[in-house]
Amino acid sequence: MNRFTGKTVLVTGAGSGLGRAIAIAFASEGASVVAAGRTAAPLDETVGLIEAAGGTAAAITTDVTDSAQLRNLVRSTVDRFGSLDVAVNNAGTFRGAVRAGDIEEEDWDAVLRTNVTGVWLAMKHEMAHMKDNGGGVIVNISANLGAHRRIPNAAAYITSKAAVSALTRAAALDHIHQNIRINAVSPGASDAPMSLRPGETTADRAERMKTENPLGRVAEAEEVAAAVLYLASPSAGSVVGADLVIDSGASA
Repeated sequence: MNRFTGKTVLVTGAGSGLGRAIAIAFASEGASVVAAGRTAAPLDETVGLIEAAGGTAAAITTDVTDSAQLRNLVRSTVDRFGSLDVAVNNAGTFRGAVRAGDIEEEDWDAVLRTNVTGVWLAMKHEMAHMKDNGGGVIVNISANLGAHRRIPNAAAYITSKAAVSALTRAAALDHIHQNIRINAVSPGASDAPMSLRPGETTADRAERMKTENPLGRVAEAEEVAAAVLYLASPSAGSVVGADLVIDSGASA
């Protein structure tokens, strides 16, 4: 399939995990991909994987908590590849398991600044370009923890991701008349570093998932990426403000 030939796709948090899988998946379907994130080395590795498979990509280091850097990211993306057709706002952080009343203020601020304000700022600059250039598609990566499911000792992360789900739907209503179509994907435990508990190996996680998830396993990163590509594709042309949960049945 080459659903994205001739399109430019921006992916934040593309240096590892789901962000890398999403970037690779878009490139495999013909897109020119900009891999963005805070650290150059893993972004360069993502770009190297894409180019080794015959795809086109560029790495741009960006801190999503910095509005000026995000403005430059969009500008640089358009300068490099001529357009911005799809943006996937995937960058996020988790500051460890702790009870709500014991969260340090700096950790609370850091989680919300990255996971909520970072998504809003990214959309703000992405939409500023899209509304003047025929529209576009935005997919925000939320989580099943938040609007769909709660667990103990993750209040900051849960709050931030519930906000991303709500922000996505609100922005979708605000901007669909500008031909900017916005949706979210909410993964659960997936084959990515963030789903590993401290000291846990992938084998340990696989054993835990046999009883923790109804499906009996984590989602593959490629399965989450496939959902993102669907929402970004013409096949989802009437999908606006959706929040697609991919969590092996954990929040069913």
